[in-house]
Amino acid sequence: MDVTNILHMNGGIGKCSYANNSILQHIREEAIIRVYNSIHPRCLSIAELGCSSGPNAFIVVSEIIKIVENLCKEMNHKSPEYKVFMNDLPENDFNNIFKSSSTFEEKLSNEMKSQIGPCYFYAAPTSFYGRIFPNQTLHFIHSSSSLHWLSKVPEGIEKNKGNIYISNTSPLNVLKAYYEQFQKDFSLFLKCRAEELVEQGQMFLTLLGRRSEHQSTKECCYIWELMAKALNDMVLEGKIKEKEIDTFNIPYYTPSPSEVKLEVLKEGSFTINLLEVSEVNLNAYDTWNTLEYESQSCESFNDGAYNVAQCIRAGTEPLLVSHFGEAIIEEVFSRYQEILNDHMSNEKIVFIYVTILLTRK
Repeated sequence: MDVTNILHMNGGIGKCSYANNSILQHIREEAIIRVYNSIHPRCLSIAELGCSSGPNAFIVVSEIIKIVENLCKEMNHKSPEYKVFMNDLPENDFNNIFKSSSTFEEKLSNEMKSQIGPCYFYAAPTSFYGRIFPNQTLHFIHSSSSLHWLSKVPEGIEKNKGNIYISNTSPLNVLKAYYEQFQKDFSLFLKCRAEELVEQGQMFLTLLGRRSEHQSTKECCYIWELMAKALNDMVLEGKIKEKEIDTFNIPYYTPSPSEVKLEVLKEGSFTINLLEVSEVNLNAYDTWNTLEYESQSCESFNDGAYNVAQCIRAGTEPLLVSHFGEAIIEEVFSRYQEILNDHMSNEKIVFIYVTILLTRK
């Protein structure tokens, strides 16, 4: 599976698009204040890595600019110019992003009730598991809900039969292969970003992870076990071939905080300012509201199973279509929603997020 050419969020603005199905993490105000106060750049360079598509891609950028503009007012400084790089894989729906960019500056000025510094937007269509920008050109890097996606499916996991990710039935070599791929990818990511950030530049990362040191813990594997059940049920009914399941694995890894910390310390270019874990209860209607879950087109906003199924679909549909074909997609997610509904009515299902704030040494 060529992840670089296949993995992207669903484009457009429909009910299955990423723009309407993302959980967003707000940037911490102290990080951008630290950047501005230590550097006072006349042109602030910001990179949003794994930006995906739609208006949601601008939420964090908007917050950053608001913080800087308020700082400039307090300090009686002239507003800087803003150079914003939107990065994702080449198949990402960049058109949908830049349809929103034309009115971004005007809307933000109206919200701030004052003129802001000029904003310049650029697309950077490539994998972040490699160099993207010239040496020491960025002041702030942000990435949310992207780094749990690996650069490729780990090698040597052919015996992970009946599963599409790590599960409690996966052989030990599968767990080892996934962890080693994460180490390789995350280490490369850190090395590349260290070369691109200026000294004292900041990087704020949020990725799906786990609290437990056990890789097959329910808190990170359960949603994929339920997806595998939907697919395996279709195998039993002859709608999918068994070998198709056995050769499909998600290029994804949910690290523990200690695994994230270890790679940062080994790479050595960053100081850790913050490392914390948070939990999102997928059963709770209020949680989706509070986290600005943009799903106004959902048929039933308080239908937890629907919301989760749509969220997972937004990120995985291109992978499933590439492997199984488009004909089965509606049935897969219909079954998945039914399975989720059954389990969510009886137990709590959560997403665990690992958040880390880093300063370039």
